[in-house]
Amino acid sequence: MGFFEKLKSGLKKTKDALTSKLDGLFSSYDKIDDDFYDELMDVLITADLGVGTSDYVTERLRADVKTMKLKTGTEAREQLMRILAETVGDGGELNISTSPSVILVVGVNGVGKTTSIGKIALNLKKNGKKVMLAAADTFRAAAIEQLEVWAQRDGVALVKQSEGADPAAVVYDAISAAKKQGVDVLIVDTAGRLHNKKNLIDELAKINRVIERELSGCSKETLLVLDAVTGQNALLQAKEFAKVADVTGIVLTKLDGTAKGGIVLAIKRELGIPVKYIGVGEGAEDLQPFNGQEFVKAMFEQ
Repeated sequence: MGFFEKLKSGLKKTKDALTSKLDGLFSSYDKIDDDFYDELMDVLITADLGVGTSDYVTERLRADVKTMKLKTGTEAREQLMRILAETVGDGGELNISTSPSVILVVGVNGVGKTTSIGKIALNLKKNGKKVMLAAADTFRAAAIEQLEVWAQRDGVALVKQSEGADPAAVVYDAISAAKKQGVDVLIVDTAGRLHNKKNLIDELAKINRVIERELSGCSKETLLVLDAVTGQNALLQAKEFAKVADVTGIVLTKLDGTAKGGIVLAIKRELGIPVKYIGVGEGAEDLQPFNGQEFVKAMFEQ
């Protein structure tokens, strides 16, 4: 099964919740009037686009129907697809042009952060990159052990210390090893303690100082891992993390387990942060770079 087919399959719950309702909506109205737009707004909110994004999309469609003189439900549906695709945009490629480049991965516990790191590492390795992992989530012993399993599975190097070690010291050791071993991408796991913002801010600031000192001018990404199943809570997490970290991209996991796939559009529209990876299954191959056009197509294609 190709990735587009996996994407269609993974988005089935969202597709069932959103597309069937939209199809019913477009086919049940002879003319596109205020009642139609009110119902459209309700359908979009149900798919977890959020009130703000749903209102934006609805008003864009209202304006386009008028200026483009669209008459049929089919024409309006096609224009809605274009608006959604434009709203979600594309994730864009990772900024990993230097060797080594650094990817900091942040996110609360339980969202699939460590698993996502393992899958991203495998993706990059298959694209010819030499990858190293740094176990800087020293707050939980289980996080170090889980990352070690992924490193062995992916066949990539891992730098770790013991539970409770200074995360910045782990990053320092990892950077030294990455330089010596000619690593292309160093992926750093960090502790997900959003409930204690001061600790998180201090920890990330210290890690970033080490990176800037030891790898001045290197390409760097800060990826925030979110669980799509949590819907609007994921958006709230993104807003909180954006306050304490320079988040450059989102990794959205578990899209196959939710009807709330519209959260992708809400995150991009409300925060301006691109979704760079999406997970549509449990397999290592099921976390892939995000393509906005394919995402919308997979939601609407029969």
